[in-house]
Amino acid sequence: MTLLEEIRGPRDLDKLSPEQLVELAAEIREFLVREVSKTGGHLGPNLGVVELTIAMHTVFNSPHDAMVFDTGHQSYVHKILTGRQDFSHLREEGGLAGYPQRAESEHDIVESSHASSSLSWADGISRAFTMTGQSDRHVVAVVGDGALTGGMTWEALNNISDDNSRNLVIIVNDNGRSYAPTIGGMAHFLNDVRTRRSYRNLYSTTKTAFHKFGAPGRALYRGIRGGTHGFLSRLTNNEALYSNLDIKYLGPIHGHDIKALTEALQQAKNYGAPVIVHAITEKGRGYQPALLDTADQFHAVGQIDPETGEPIDVASKPSWTSVFADEIVKLADGNPRLVGITAAMLRPTGLHKFAEKYPERVLDVGIAEQHAVTSAAGLAFGGLHPVVAMYATFVNRAFDQVLMDVALHEAGVTFVLDRAGVTGPDGASHHGMWDLAILQVVPNIMIAAPRDAVRLREELGEAVRVDDRPTVLRFSKGVVGTEFEAIRRTDDGVDVLRETENKDVLIVTVGPMAKTGLEVADRLEAQGIGATVIDPRWVVPVAQGVIDLAAEYRLVITIEDGVRVGGIGTRIRQDLRAAGVDTAVTELGLPDQFLPHGSRDYILELVGLTPQAIARGVVEQVLGSKLPVARPLPAESDVESPVRGD
Repeated sequence: MTLLEEIRGPRDLDKLSPEQLVELAAEIREFLVREVSKTGGHLGPNLGVVELTIAMHTVFNSPHDAMVFDTGHQSYVHKILTGRQDFSHLREEGGLAGYPQRAESEHDIVESSHASSSLSWADGISRAFTMTGQSDRHVVAVVGDGALTGGMTWEALNNISDDNSRNLVIIVNDNGRSYAPTIGGMAHFLNDVRTRRSYRNLYSTTKTAFHKFGAPGRALYRGIRGGTHGFLSRLTNNEALYSNLDIKYLGPIHGHDIKALTEALQQAKNYGAPVIVHAITEKGRGYQPALLDTADQFHAVGQIDPETGEPIDVASKPSWTSVFADEIVKLADGNPRLVGITAAMLRPTGLHKFAEKYPERVLDVGIAEQHAVTSAAGLAFGGLHPVVAMYATFVNRAFDQVLMDVALHEAGVTFVLDRAGVTGPDGASHHGMWDLAILQVVPNIMIAAPRDAVRLREELGEAVRVDDRPTVLRFSKGVVGTEFEAIRRTDDGVDVLRETENKDVLIVTVGPMAKTGLEVADRLEAQGIGATVIDPRWVVPVAQGVIDLAAEYRLVITIEDGVRVGGIGTRIRQDLRAAGVDTAVTELGLPDQFLPHGSRDYILELVGLTPQAIARGVVEQVLGSKLPVARPLPAESDVESPVRGD
């Protein structure tokens, strides 16, 4: 039996010698490469925190001591050490989540995987422990150096330093990267510390010198290691970074030296006040393919060959992101006013090609979505047209800036929202299901949802030509599906994808749900129900063409992969009523619930957004057995119903 197989909970670590802990770290790395290569997941970040997580669980007693991970993608080792070693269905329905999840374990506290929030959580938890007399409990927050680019971390640090009588340990996991290398003044400072010869030389030479004296020398080295930490800190002037915050600082610590980490964390635990422990780690540690990956050191991978790191399945079709990446460069070639902005996701959002060709025209502001949006408003004021690219789930964080800084000031800013709708394996906090409901309340905003690659290119070109209001382009995760050509386009840009003589049902689809709408129409036709399918292209504002068509039909069905409460279907229904059109509308979309992790197809089936389920409901509405009931057939017709009883 391996050491790893004997670990069923954190306290099993107490039985292991220092040498066995090092052996355990090696076994965990082998486990991560072997298991994550089968399912995909966040490999590089977890390879980098193996020793750090072992040291945390050695010194602190979870769940009595609360552990908070920012953003949570580096919690695989935490899961392993807390009894969760079945990774066979990681990030799949029924399997382990890719982030901490309370339903999985009492050791998991914060589920949200949005960065830079951990210190605020830790501030609140530690205050609660103090106020309720739980003085024996500690809070440990692990925050990556990339998360320090987010404003919330500094708001939290400011408040933590105002009350420094709590048992709070902040571990800065400093690997110089978020997805890609961390940017900004903070990153420059930490990078200087990380690479400074005085740190590297002092660490290696002191260890070598003491070890020359054998066991007594090694014991003496361990005994003075804590003092060495402080000396290193003063020598590198790293304490200056936190000097105005009135928080004790320990570091920098070698992030792959379990003994050094354990000693530093024990000091922090005994201090009795907030402490920052600065650990320098290496993303992708111990796995050569990850270390050689200059893009993101295997931050997140699909299924890969564990020996080579090469992907097993290579997509035969381009992804939505890659189509955008190529098209924005073409547009930038012809329009020098275009500039790109991203929040620590240059490559994941597809702005990397733009940056490679025009490095001076692409800005990475770090994990700071609010700053990105307001900065974009300023760029627009200065005569440029910013394209802000981020995941759909993260635009939620900058709603106030979209509303008050961009829209109120009529700034021409284009937002490109990747991973919109149901994204699948990353779970509740990463589904891009909120953007349509949130953003459509912004006055004068324009929102486009392309159904395929052709429309993505077309609508992106239209968006960047708008200079007096915000425009939004949202698309899905993964490969682009089938291209669906319109049989005609209305004067105001609504694409009619399928049209029937019998005007029974008008199906309005949003973006990639066009495929579902067409399949529903096929099923309805088999039941003798005429169904016309349209794609508005620009779903906000509602085009007059949609209203005019809806007036001609007995029933309108809207299909979107956003939350249906306040979604596009709701907007269409309201605009129909305002125009005096009384056609019944059924708004189909995602429920206002936090959806689990799993494949896109699994989740759509779970919420009833499959062609079979939708068609069944429409048939019942046309027959009058389900609300809202379709309007009766025109009075001049003697046909009782176009629906066959079978």
